[in-house]
Amino acid sequence: MSQAATETILEPDLPIVDPHHHLWDRRTAPQPPPEVASHPFLIAIRDARRYLLDELLADTGGGHNVVATVFVECGAFYKADGPVEYRGVGETEFVNGVAAMSASGVYGPMRACAGIVSRADLMLGDAVAPVLEAHVRAGGGRFRGIRNSASFEADTAVLGPLNRVEAGLYLSGPFRKGFKHLAKMDLSFDAWLLEPQLPDVIDLARAFPDTTIVLDHVGTPLGRGSFEGRLEERFPIWRANMLELAKSPKVVVKLGGLAMAFCNFPSFLAEPRAASSQLADEWRPYIETCIEAFGAERCMFESNFPVDMGSCSYATLWNAFKHLAKGASADEKTALFSGTASKVYRLELA
Repeated sequence: MSQAATETILEPDLPIVDPHHHLWDRRTAPQPPPEVASHPFLIAIRDARRYLLDELLADTGGGHNVVATVFVECGAFYKADGPVEYRGVGETEFVNGVAAMSASGVYGPMRACAGIVSRADLMLGDAVAPVLEAHVRAGGGRFRGIRNSASFEADTAVLGPLNRVEAGLYLSGPFRKGFKHLAKMDLSFDAWLLEPQLPDVIDLARAFPDTTIVLDHVGTPLGRGSFEGRLEERFPIWRANMLELAKSPKVVVKLGGLAMAFCNFPSFLAEPRAASSQLADEWRPYIETCIEAFGAERCMFESNFPVDMGSCSYATLWNAFKHLAKGASADEKTALFSGTASKVYRLELA
């Protein structure tokens, strides 16, 4: 994939906490069958089979003032044996090790993985409590919450390799029996689901008003499969649901993920690569609606790297966000780029 011309970094001194990135090593993972391997989601990340601390540092060190990051679960480095429900604790152990490497200062002042969001299966109900406790112990003081993806679409062409769950996860009784343990342990919940599913997270937020819920990727608008060419048509539906979700005061939103295959904006896999100004124009209706509905103090820009590399480089992504925040006040910019993330994930930064 060709690269866009190198852009001048906008506002290079503005502190950034990147609240959503992944780490993985999939170089030895089995190759998926051809019908799955050809899905644009996998095409977008084919050059990122290894994304570990070195790759993250190369991105965060590209000119923007990234001071810290938060890791979000992606099924990396699970334990190879032991009880199935505890195998995901291996991911927390791995990420805490990366965070410890970064915290040594050997790799520079940026604090990678200062917060950790992993996965525990809330469908375990009350049995998830000791699993959550194991994550807390493994996190070295950095474990902040979990994510269970509920992303489902009957048209399997939309999600491709990420068709993993049945419809209605956030509405199920066993899931909610597990979910109730989060608030009492002071843990947040990252929610990833698709635009047509937003009523599910609205219902979840109403049922658990004391739990901090972080909506990933502005609710993932869809423009692929049976939704192709329908972003504009479905925008009012998305907007109405986001305005309703904003009525739950402990819900915050990650502004990003719009570079993914599922949204299918013109910039996705474009040749040559789109400039940050084009990305900002494509994403503006969604970003501005979220900030209007939730306020800057409940919104945070996210990179979602390396997944979002299908549309742009890390440096170009943050330039796009800075274009979008151009009219914001100094306090609003602080919230959008670092403050909200630091508050929600309780980051202790010097």
